[in-house]
Formats: sequence, structure tokens, C-alpha cells
Amino acid sequence: MKEFFETTTHPPHPRSLPKAGGRREGRSPASRAPNKIILAIIVGALIIGGAIYFSGQKDKSFVKEQEQAKSCEDVPEIPDNSLKLATKIIDGDTFIIEGGASVRILGIDADERGYPCYDVAKNRLEELILNKEVKLEKGTEDKDQWCRYLRYIFLPASAEASAGKDDKNISLELVKEGLAVARFSPEDVKYSSEAKGGKERTFFDYREEITQAEKEAKESKIGCKWSASAPPGGASEEPSAGVLTWEKLTSELTGLKVIGACQAGNYYDKEAIVEGKIADGYRSKTNTVFLNLEKSYPNQCFTVVIFSSDQYKFVESPEKFYATKTVRIKGEIKEYQGKPEIILETPSQIEVGK
Repeated sequence: MKEFFETTTHPPHPRSLPKAGGRREGRSPASRAPNKIILAIIVGALIIGGAIYFSGQKDKSFVKEQEQAKSCEDVPEIPDNSLKLATKIIDGDTFIIEGGASVRILGIDADERGYPCYDVAKNRLEELILNKEVKLEKGTEDKDQWCRYLRYIFLPASAEASAGKDDKNISLELVKEGLAVARFSPEDVKYSSEAKGGKERTFFDYREEITQAEKEAKESKIGCKWSASAPPGGASEEPSAGVLTWEKLTSELTGLKVIGACQAGNYYDKEAIVEGKIADGYRSKTNTVFLNLEKSYPNQCFTVVIFSSDQYKFVESPEKFYATKTVRIKGEIKEYQGKPEIILETPSQIEVGK
């Protein structure tokens, strides 16, 4: 296709053509007409072909979005502030309600299976809500890509409680006890800022309360996440140690500390090696590649960013190549919209575990 474009879209300039016998050779309008028609046909074909190609790319994106939406069609809508029975606890921030649907608790992030605070956070959530009716308050989005309801969870103070003023905010409770960290998506942060100052209770209030509770728990070294005996962030520094091998990005070779992806938020403005599994990848409209570690957007623990200007140095389609792989990322950890990230400029900054 590249050769086709090069040979058809730029015909030679008339002055670059050889002149027979050193004289200018004239042509009649009739002799020039077929060439003009052929050129018009070629240009028209290129325009139509390009339109079809780019339309196909948009269609693929649209189909993917439609398939995602269709996959959640079987999950029924539930009214905001509904009371539902919690029937099973998955971990410290996810549970099942009557009917079998999953709920992801907003405002927090608790350890996944295999991390030190997983059991204690899960057990505490069981104590708080298992086999009890909880109120589900909707955030800015209804469901995530796994069709889980995204909700702030409240335990009514009494059977008659409905206004929510005395209800127990489960996110706040888990963060206060040092069993989860505060986590808000950029969308909720934006919505919260717009809602600030309103007369009614808003998401801003939840964000402010929960982040303040995290600060106090951290300063007081409360709970599994922040106690003196727990590693930074409440999870192991090298979650895959003894399972995967690394040839380049190690503490011994670089002199840098290796930390888990979910602990990167404790090392802002410091150079380190971040390890974690790629949960999802995305290419934006500006051709920037984002790789999210441990959890998918917007609940990712850590993000890797590759700008379009540097992508020629990397493998083709990094968002596909690194999908589901456990990697190590080297660089200075920066904060963007409340989440830690490292910007990759060279392939030497990333390594896949073997």
C-alpha cells in the first residue's frame, strides 16, 4: 500500500519530463483528456479507499463498545439508594448482592488475593455487611467493564433509616481502620469539584472524609496497611519474587528499590522499579499508549505512559504486546490525577518477567 501511494499520489512534475529533440512537444486537448480522466479515477479511488479504511477503524471501535455494552445487558438496572442484601464477600472492596450481581465499592482500593492485607480486609468487610441489607449509592458511572455496579456502600443505622445521615459509610470505615486506601477515579474527582459547596451531601464530602481518614491512619500507623510491621502500602515489595526471573531490572544491577504496583503511590518523585501485571491497555485519540497495572482503569494501581513521539522505539502495539504480562518498569514515579505513573521514553525502562 505504501508503494501504491508513493507512485500514484505524486505524479512527476511536467518540468521533470525529458523533452524530445530539445523541443517542447505540444498536445491537443483531445489527447490530454484521457490522461485527465485516468488521473481523476485514481484520485477518486484513493479518496474512497481511504474513507473506507478509516471508517472501518471507527467501526471496529464502535463494535467493541457495542459488544461491551451488550455484555452488560443481562445485569438489571437498580434504582439509586436501593437496599440490597450482601450475600458473599469477594475481597475488601467487592461483594455479591441478592440475585448474583457484583458490586465494586467506590472510594477505596483493597488488596487483591496474594497481597498481605487481602484476608484481613475481606474478613472485616464480612463482619460489616455480610447477610445484611446495605444501601447502594450510585457514583458518576453505573457499572464497570466487568458489569459490576459501582456504588458507595452504607450500612443503615436502623431499619427505618433512609436519609443516610447516620448511616455507616463502609469505605470510610475500612480506610479509618487501615485496611484499604482512598481511591477515586478522575471522573468522580471532577464531579466532586463541581458539586462542592452545594447544600446537599455530595461525592466531594465522601472524598474529603475518606482521604482525610487515610492521612490520619497513615500518620498513626493504624491497621494492616500502615502498621509498623507492614511493608509500605501494606503489600510485599516484590510480589512475584521466587516466581519470575529478571535479567536487567533488579535491585542488584540498578541500585533501585523494587516495589509492587499498588505501593507506587508512596514513592512520588522518587526513582524506583515498579513491578506488576498489566490489567489492561489503551491507545488514546492522540496515539498515546496507557498500560494499567494490577487493576483496570479507573481502579488501576499504577499507569505506564508511552507518548506517540517515542513509540517507534518500542514493539508494535505495546498495549497488545504487554497485555496480561507481569512487567517491571524503571523511572521516576509521578502523580497524575491522584494516580502514580512512569513515562517510558526507551525500551530499557521495561522488562517482562520470565
